[in-house]
Amino acid sequence: MLLYAEIEFILYDCHSLKEKRSILLRLKNRLNKNLNLAIAEIDHQNQWQRAAFAIVTVSDAKVINEKVIQQALALMDSFPEIERTTTDVEER
Repeated sequence: MLLYAEIEFILYDCHSLKEKRSILLRLKNRLNKNLNLAIAEIDHQNQWQRAAFAIVTVSDAKVINEKVIQQALALMDSFPEIERTTTDVEER
């Protein structure tokens, strides 16, 4: 079973693409280190105050996938530099 999530962010205190990419790199590294998932930036690459990630987790149990996605969202929410604006989660 595969669970897919698209998450959009606003980075309020970000003033350049370099600063944005630094913040997103820290977030991606923390997600990869702590959770078993795939992550990619999928939109707004050239806008310095917006970002969108896709995360995917695969497991034989829906409960495990949902737990991993919820942990990822909680970790994202712990970053003070970003605010999650939309989150869409679906099974595939």
